[in-house]
Amino acid sequence: MLRLPTGKIAFAILLVIAALALFGPLLAFQDPLEGGAGILAGPSGAHPLGTDYLGRDVLSRLLAGSRISVLGAAQVTLVAMVVGVIPGILSVYLGSVFEWLTLRLADTLIALPFLVFAVAVTALLGNGIPQAMFTVGIMVSPLFYRVTRAATLAVARSPYVEAAIVSGATIGWVVRKHVWVKVLPPIAVALAHTAGVGFVVVSSLTFLGIGVQPPAPTWGGVLAADLGYLSFRPWAPLLPTALIMATVWACNLLADAIRDVSGEGGKALITAKGVRA
Repeated sequence: MLRLPTGKIAFAILLVIAALALFGPLLAFQDPLEGGAGILAGPSGAHPLGTDYLGRDVLSRLLAGSRISVLGAAQVTLVAMVVGVIPGILSVYLGSVFEWLTLRLADTLIALPFLVFAVAVTALLGNGIPQAMFTVGIMVSPLFYRVTRAATLAVARSPYVEAAIVSGATIGWVVRKHVWVKVLPPIAVALAHTAGVGFVVVSSLTFLGIGVQPPAPTWGGVLAADLGYLSFRPWAPLLPTALIMATVWACNLLADAIRDVSGEGGKALITAKGVRA
């Protein structure tokens, strides 16, 4: 993927985001929770991005909030993958009853508005990122289910898989040796796409004050605070918005790069550049 321009850009941006998630709280040179006398101050040497309505340093809050935002999106992606991939593969091999039940469950989850449902669950279980993201992960899992099921069906009906089953191969052996290799590329594409969706969901919920306990900093929370005082600091929402947009854009670019590499067009492009397909 690093041979493709989209792959290079995606990896570069996501590497920066990952570094912010790992070291952002350590790089915050001021306490992101401590206010000061300078309320809604402009950029200065002490506060490169100014202060918010409570006098807290905005840059420190963005750095400290990186970890929560990234981990929340990662939780959505992992939950959706586990909940969607395993039933997607098993629905092809465990008979028509299991297939019908999982299809109806996937249709039900698609019909539910996941943001509204996440808000309801956090109201029931308590306001926290893990509860909200676990709920959202389950709600978006039908994407993995449908992608995995479609790829598994294509492999299950191929002559070499049918020949292996006739020869006495177990379902587990067929899945490990043949199915998993074929379904991994579309799962990887769905993984990158869902990561972008996860960032949007995390930012949306924290923008509304859901899933995080104040005054904990998040990108969505910083953006919400800045939008309330545009007349004093009209430039303030630009950086948190740019961080969210860049992360989602990088995830979509990564999905495109994976799709190009795993598809025939991507293989031909890589072969033409001298890399073994």
